[in-house]
Amino acid sequence: MMDEEKKLTKNKNILFGIISVVILCALLFPLYWAFITSLKTEQEIFLNPPTFYPHVLNTKSYAAQVETGDFNMFRSFANSFVISIGATFIAVLLAVPASYGIAKYHFKGRKVMLLSFLVTQMLPVSVLLTPMFIMFKNIHVYNTWIAAVLADATIGIPFSVLILKNYFSSIPKDLEEAAYLDGCNKFTAFIRILIPIAKPGVMVCAIFSFLYAWGDLAYGMTFILDQERRPITAGIFNFMGQYGTKWSYLTAFAVVTIIPVALIFIFMQKYIVSGMTSGAVKG
Repeated sequence: MMDEEKKLTKNKNILFGIISVVILCALLFPLYWAFITSLKTEQEIFLNPPTFYPHVLNTKSYAAQVETGDFNMFRSFANSFVISIGATFIAVLLAVPASYGIAKYHFKGRKVMLLSFLVTQMLPVSVLLTPMFIMFKNIHVYNTWIAAVLADATIGIPFSVLILKNYFSSIPKDLEEAAYLDGCNKFTAFIRILIPIAKPGVMVCAIFSFLYAWGDLAYGMTFILDQERRPITAGIFNFMGQYGTKWSYLTAFAVVTIIPVALIFIFMQKYIVSGMTSGAVKG
């Protein structure tokens, strides 16, 4: 009987493993297709039936990333890093104390505030462009990095508050009281005790705030007019002309653009996994 159960369990594991591999291949196939398309010639891209590997290796599409007109790949990378890091800093700086206050203090309008954070996550970017444009014009930050940083921070703050609220709610009150007995006030207890405990959640919020800002196109295109100040995502239009699209160049651009994102997920995956699960104990 035990042998049959072990055999059945082994068969289930094999089946689940096969299903997992199939799902993984299906999810990775668009990335693979973008990569091989970037290495094909324009003629081969439109062959029917399509080819699953480049018959003629084309590396000009990658060389074009640093040769196309006034678009400078390295400068655009630097612009995106500045904007993304600035937006991440603001999002974390504001979201951490806000989520702590919502989690630990019961006040009138608390549920309405939480609902408002949730609603802002649902608003389409197109709805926010006009009021933000007017606001940035009035405070004289339009066509600067500051406008893009502030706009991108509005994406990360609601997400960060909703994630970190569960972290601070799950921290036992006894830890705070013990810190007070050791001579800490509310601020020092928050800095020295609570934030280190919530570090996985803070890391997740920082990573996703960075990724939101890195992948943004609408805010970067709308609030920054000068090409030399625009983020990397704005470079996509350099390969989309009036008379057609250079698909090999466009997919090469996509491959280069997602490299930082891939590196973040590779080296930060332990923080992402632990951060997304540890705070889900208490809501």
